[in-house]
Amino acid sequence: MSSKFTEQETEEYYDSEDAIYRSIWDEDGSVHWGFFDESTGSDFLKACANLNGIMVENGGIDSSSRVLDLGCGNGTTAIWLSKSQNCHVTGIDLSGVRVQNAENAKERLDKQAQEQLAFEKASATDLPFEDESFTHLWSQAVIYHVPDKIAVLAEAYRVLEKGGIMVFDDLTKPQPNISEDAQKYVYERLLYDTPFSFDSYQDALKAQGFKILDAHDLSSHLKESYLRLAERTPKTDDEHAEHYEWLSNAYRETARAVDNQEVGWGLFVCQK
Repeated sequence: MSSKFTEQETEEYYDSEDAIYRSIWDEDGSVHWGFFDESTGSDFLKACANLNGIMVENGGIDSSSRVLDLGCGNGTTAIWLSKSQNCHVTGIDLSGVRVQNAENAKERLDKQAQEQLAFEKASATDLPFEDESFTHLWSQAVIYHVPDKIAVLAEAYRVLEKGGIMVFDDLTKPQPNISEDAQKYVYERLLYDTPFSFDSYQDALKAQGFKILDAHDLSSHLKESYLRLAERTPKTDDEHAEHYEWLSNAYRETARAVDNQEVGWGLFVCQK
C-alpha cells in the first residue's frame, strides 16, 4: 500500500519547516520522540536522549559498526552516534536543506570526527549503496513519511550485511477507522498514511526476510511526547503566532488520537 502523499511533498515540507521544528523540538535540529522513565521525568529532551541510548543498546552498536542513518535530518543524532560509539555513520535524507545542515555541522568537527561521518541526499526507496554495505541500519520517525514502505524495508534488507541489525521506530495505525480530527491533525499534518499496525508491521518485516529480535509498543510515550511538545510551543505575538497556536493544538489532538487508538508508535529491532 502506498499513501496518497508523495516524497516530493515531504521534501518540500521539511525544507520549509526546519526553523519551526528547531524552535519547538530541539534547537540543535533533532526531530524525534522520546522514551520517558524515572531518569527523564517529564523532560522531553532527556526522553529523546534516553531513546537514543535504548536504541544503541538494543541494536548492539559499537566501534566496529558501520551504520546507515535512514532519514538523518540535520545530522544531530548521526553525529552523536558516531561520537558516542566511535563508529562510522552514513546519513541520508530526502531534504536537501537538512542534508546541507548536516554537512555544515560536520564541518565544525575535528578532522578525525569528520572522517567517521558521511551525508548524502537520497530516497529511502532507492539507496545509493552496494548490497551488504552496512552492519546496522538506524532510523527514527522516518519511514511513515515514505509512500512505499515495503520498498523501504526491501532496500534496508538489501544494504545490510548478513546478520546485520535494523533498529528503528515508526508510527503505526492501530485500527483503520480514523476520525476527522485525527485525519486532520495527525495524518494530513504529517503527510502520511500507513497500512501497518504494531503486529502487521512485524509481519511485513518477516516477509522481507528479517528476524524480529525485539518489538515494543511505545504509544504511551508518543502521547507524552506530544503533550510535552504542546507545552514547548512558543507563545508569541509575531508573524508565526497563529501557526504556533495551531501546532500546539495539533500536538494535543495527536495525544488524544493515541488515546483513541487512531495512531501508535513502535520500536523494532530485527536481523537479516
